[in-house]
This record gives sequence, C-alpha cells and structure tokens, in this order.
Amino acid sequence: MTGSDRLFTTGFVLLTVADLGYFTAAGVAIYTLPLYVTGPLGSDEAAAGLAFGAFAISALVLRPFAGVLTDRLGRRPLLVGGALLAAVSLALTAFVDSLPAVIALRLLLGVAEAAFFVAGFAALADLAAPSRVGEALSYNSLGLYLGIAFGPPLGEFLVENGSFTAAWLGAAVLSVAAAVLAALIGETRAPADGPVGPRRLIHRKAIGPSIGFFTSLAAIGGFLAFAALHSQDVGLQNSSTPLFVYGVVVVVSRIAFAKVPDKVPSLPLGAAALAAIAVGLATAATWTTPLGLFTGTVLMALGVTFSTPAFFSAVFATARPDQRGAASGTASAFIDLGLGGGPIVLGLVAQSAGIPWALATASAIALAGSAWTLALNARRTDRQPNVPR
Repeated sequence: MTGSDRLFTTGFVLLTVADLGYFTAAGVAIYTLPLYVTGPLGSDEAAAGLAFGAFAISALVLRPFAGVLTDRLGRRPLLVGGALLAAVSLALTAFVDSLPAVIALRLLLGVAEAAFFVAGFAALADLAAPSRVGEALSYNSLGLYLGIAFGPPLGEFLVENGSFTAAWLGAAVLSVAAAVLAALIGETRAPADGPVGPRRLIHRKAIGPSIGFFTSLAAIGGFLAFAALHSQDVGLQNSSTPLFVYGVVVVVSRIAFAKVPDKVPSLPLGAAALAAIAVGLATAATWTTPLGLFTGTVLMALGVTFSTPAFFSAVFATARPDQRGAASGTASAFIDLGLGGGPIVLGLVAQSAGIPWALATASAIALAGSAWTLALNARRTDRQPNVPR
C-alpha cells in the first residue's frame, strides 16, 4: 500500500508487466486455438467455439473461491500459482491431438485464469489510490490489450515459421515470465484494521454492474473467437490483422483517455461503451469487406476502451478493502460467463447461419446490456442521488 496518490510504483509497474506476459500468452492462444481446432484436429466452427470457451466452466466455478482465498491468503500466491498453471496447460496443448484433450486442458487453463485474474484485480485495487482507481485500471489494462494486440501476430508468426507446437510452447514461456514478475511484486494485501467479518463467496452489491460487464464480454468474446476465420472469409491475407488493430486502438485510447473513468459517472460511461460495441459489431456483420471489418473493429475497440474501467470502478465502489477479493471474484465470474458462454452460443449461431449472423447476435447482446446499465443507474440514482461513481 502506498498511502498516497502516487500511481506508478514499482509494484504497479511489475503487476502491469506481469499482466502483459500472461495476456500475450492468451493472445497467442486466441489466434492459434480456432485454427488448430479447425485445422490439425479436423473439427468445425462450433467445436472451435466450444474449445475457446471451455476454460470458462472451471474458471466460473472457481473465481468466487479464488476471491475468498485472495482475501485470506494474499494476492501473490494466487498470482504466481495461476501463471504457472497456465504455463502447464498451454505447454501440454502442444502434445495433444484430439478435441476432448484440448477441452480438458482449456478447463485446466480456467483454474489458472481464476487465480491470476482475481488476485491481479484485487492487487491493483490495493496499489491504487481510491481517487485514481479508474485511471489505474486504464493503465494496467494496457498489459491485457497489448497482449491481445501482439499475441495473435506472434502466434501467426510462430505457426507459419515454426508449427502449432512452437506457438503453444511460446505461450507457455510467456506465462512463466509472468509468474516470475508476479513473485517480485510482494504482498499487496494490507493487514486488517479490526475484526474481519465472515467471508462471503458472492459480493452481492457487485452483481448489478457485473451483468452489464458480462454483456460486453459475451459480445466481444464472439468477435475474438471468430475474428481470424471471418478475416479469411472477407479476403484478408493476414488474418490476425483485425485482432492487432483491435488491441492497438484499445491501448492508444486507454492511454489518451486514462483519466476519463474517474471524471465521468461509471454506469452511464459503461452504457455508452456498450452502445459503441454494439454499433461496431453490427458494422462488421453487415459490411462484409475488409474495410467494413476494420471499421467495425475500431468502433468496438473504442467501446472496450471504457467498458472495463467503468464497470470495475462501479464494482470496487461497493467494496471495503477486505472485500476486494470477493468483489473481484464476483465480477470476474461474469467475465467467464461472457468470454466463455458468448463464443459457445455464438459458435452455434455461426455454424447454423454463418459468422456475420453470429456478429449481429453479439451486437444485440451488447445493446441489451447498454439498456440494462442505464436502468441500473436510474434505480441507483433514485435510491441514493450521491451514489459513488
């Protein structure tokens, strides 16, 4: 804990770089997995969506428990353990040749995801001054989105110049690097000032904003799962390029607008972000050319720029310091529902009606989330006019 408004401490920088390593590994998998499933494994788009989202099953079940353990044991054990477990899962994927085996390893990756992600967000809230939580989320998320930006091109390079095995092993090495960096951070959890109440698996006050966040992830999860395949369908030679553009736009925008989430009420900002995501997905679905795909991708990325800081600011505004793990576990469980369930459901739509219809369905999900978030904000304002952002 810093005890001041200083943001760029050693711990904060180490956490952000650890996130970069972990999520670059995830970016390699985002590119490699659907092509691996539909290529060497000989399965179809529905199987690719199932494999992509399978990690969410174990992650969804375990995130609330990871939240309790994060509040009880500390942030560092789960950060390090999660990154190492991810390395094991990714490395073993290089040596399996069946869809059930890949799904089993994705389930193992979900255990890693639960530990690393929940502990990472709790540590971030520990390290950031309350008045700069939104800004801290914006900067810290650069690790995630740089990973999404550069992970897929790295995956494409490793596959084309080496093999699928090289891509999976490269992702595993990145996860090990994340574990080493996380170990250097130290423990960020502050000792309790007084008696600690009973630990709850679910932080109920976080559920409302988490539902809005869920819709953003369900929609974007469909884009991430099928971007490479859709790129090929519209005639792009480098199928990882839209994912790269998506990540770069989010990164640049998060830097340019880092202070906005602390100055604008969180829930209205989240609703506007969801509306932008919906417009972007609708554009990509209906304008099936490279230009249409890039235009939709940029619009989506602009929405995602503000969605995570907005919704997590709303979540952490409901939690005391000793409840941050539980709040993070509750909110991130909805991430699993979105990133896991979204690709599975939208994969079925893509299989039966085509990828453009899957993207259109994702747009409708984001639009519904925007309406929900506006209604939630109206209810909170009616009950408490000075509700925290």
